Amino acid sequence: MWGFISYLNSPELVASFQRCCGLVPRETCSYVSRNGLVHSNGSGKDVPVTIHRRKAEQVANGTSRAHDSNSNYKSASLQYETQGEEQPGPHYEVRNWLFYFLFLTSATLGHEVFYITFLPCIHWNLDPFLCRRLVNVWAVVMYIGQVMKDILKLPRPPSPPVVKLETRVDAEYGMPSTHAMAVTAISFTLLLSAQERVKFPFELGLIVAVVLSALVCLSRLYTGMHSALDVICGVVISAVIMAVSYPYWGSIDYLQLHNPLSPVVGVVLPLFLSYKYPELDHYSTTRGDTTIILACCSGCSVGYWVNERLGLTFDLAGPFPVTLPPLTLVALGLCVVRFLVGLGMLVLTRQTVRWASLRVLCRINGASVSDVEARRRKEIEVPYKFSTYVAIGLVNSILVNRVYVMMGLWDLGNSV
Repeated sequence: MWGFISYLNSPELVASFQRCCGLVPRETCSYVSRNGLVHSNGSGKDVPVTIHRRKAEQVANGTSRAHDSNSNYKSASLQYETQGEEQPGPHYEVRNWLFYFLFLTSATLGHEVFYITFLPCIHWNLDPFLCRRLVNVWAVVMYIGQVMKDILKLPRPPSPPVVKLETRVDAEYGMPSTHAMAVTAISFTLLLSAQERVKFPFELGLIVAVVLSALVCLSRLYTGMHSALDVICGVVISAVIMAVSYPYWGSIDYLQLHNPLSPVVGVVLPLFLSYKYPELDHYSTTRGDTTIILACCSGCSVGYWVNERLGLTFDLAGPFPVTLPPLTLVALGLCVVRFLVGLGMLVLTRQTVRWASLRVLCRINGASVSDVEARRRKEIEVPYKFSTYVAIGLVNSILVNRVYVMMGLWDLGNSV
């Protein structure tokens, strides 16, 4: 059993999948990559640089810095440390462009930016009820996944033999894959919740959910960011969370809308979890990304509670499940206009609140707004990101639909 688990966690399995899909390493000039290996086109082999050798070189160059055992963590200032004047070119060769574009596109479906635009689109064009439930599940699943990463501290697949196509999250740990967790949770929560609200062929929805989840999961192998074990564990953890929480979705929804303490809990709990996020010996994007997700959930939660108090939730009107009108060109155009207007409002909110909160917090902490390292400090990063995305959640849930009504883009006859 342990041998099978080791096989699923092996980087050779990831590299083999990449080669099968037409993604192969390319020999380049001699350089030391961020993963700590010397690449040479002379021998065609990759020579490992030991931690002790790297530390000795850093001490000799006066560049030594403290960091923990994450083998993915390297200085963010340089993509490569070259051993000559010539910078290395692309370290991989694409022999199957269909798979390349398919998996890179699929990988974007698991990013936070996609969900922050996709979930409001459901609110604006389909049913705020579905958006509310999806945001709740997304926040819970992502928080658990991100915390597990930084507690387990299991590294991502090394390169070589793996080809890595992403660099932003390379300093993060690998187990479990939060892309796999998010896409599993979002796809199947939408499937299970939508059948209560609208009429659609359940079998077709199931096929779409399975295919979408599979594409995103396989994209994590293709991009070299996770082992097969990371991905499988991500799917299993999401499935367990959904199975345990599913019987309580209705009760949670009711408390979120009607309990007088709901807005207090909706703000205090996510903010507390953001501040108490596990500390690392180096900077990682996990804390900031987790704060963004929790803040979006917080703002939406308060906004939906306010809508309930104001007596206009914009939810679909029953009896359920309702039959959706046919998707005509006019209806599609209306959806596009709503999306552009709503997205514009969210972007304006983000830029405004981010600009103001950063300056206030940097002034309080005696830091410069242009100092990237200062913005990564917890006392600045957490409150500025939390306030920014709480505002985005509030605008999404309260203001956008009311602007639609003023512009004649929303039919109140279909809402409650």
